[in-house]
Amino acid sequence: MRTLKKEYLLHLMLIPGVIVTLIYAYGPMAGLVMAFQQFEPLSGFFKSKFVGFDNFRYVFQLPDFGQVLWNTVIISIFKMVLFLVVPLILALLLNEVTKQWFSRIVQSAIFLPFFLSWTVLGGIIIELFSLNGAVNGLISSIGFKPIMFMLDNQWFRGIIIGSDVWKGMGYNMIVMLAVIIGINSTLYEAAEIDGAGRWKQMIHITLPSMAPILILLAVLSLGSILNAGFEQILIMYNPTVYEGADVIDTFVYRLGMFSQQFGPAAAVGLFKSVISLILVSSTYYAAYKYNGYRIF
Repeated sequence: MRTLKKEYLLHLMLIPGVIVTLIYAYGPMAGLVMAFQQFEPLSGFFKSKFVGFDNFRYVFQLPDFGQVLWNTVIISIFKMVLFLVVPLILALLLNEVTKQWFSRIVQSAIFLPFFLSWTVLGGIIIELFSLNGAVNGLISSIGFKPIMFMLDNQWFRGIIIGSDVWKGMGYNMIVMLAVIIGINSTLYEAAEIDGAGRWKQMIHITLPSMAPILILLAVLSLGSILNAGFEQILIMYNPTVYEGADVIDTFVYRLGMFSQQFGPAAAVGLFKSVISLILVSSTYYAAYKYNGYRIF
């Protein structure tokens, strides 16, 4: 109580955020009851027929569900790996740049896409990789046939992964650069005296010093393995590439909004939420146990 009395102003400042969270994060959770109902919008939650786990059985038996789940996991895993590897390489390269003005220009250029919405970037990427776009224009100029990137499952999945990494790699790069800057400079000086070059300094000092943050980022990213990028895929995909790019979020969107199957859509959403909760809880526990990371 003493602590509460001393910090009551801080708790009062939290009230608006708590209210918004209750309304927009916890309030909609009441709609999860649809997962167990044959939901009819005109009947509402209280008059719709209760069907138990029938919606879950229906969804799991759909021929597309297995492919949707596979697409989600594959796209997420590739994004997770590249979100660590690409920013790490960029951070290590920028750390070797001696010209500060050049380093700042490169950092700004790489970080800029992070601030743009997928509405903007999606349109740019569609135009670049369309049949008459700049990429196919370059391919045609060197004597090859144009490729229908946006209508081919294999190419489209690669574009989804690559464009998402390109958009978000600047953020992780800045985080890793901050870690590199924080490494004790005396370690490099001692290594240089011992005859270690820049390559050996990176292998034996920089990377081991970055290992905790890399492990932490990798572990925490496992919690979002079922989040493959709803906004990005919804803006860029089309029925031709459903087989290779349809993920759980877009599947739920089409099931609910276009097929009007609100119960099964809610069942898929609840399934994803439960799996995500288990993964997030497990990864946070692992991060706390092996890396000392904790929120509270």
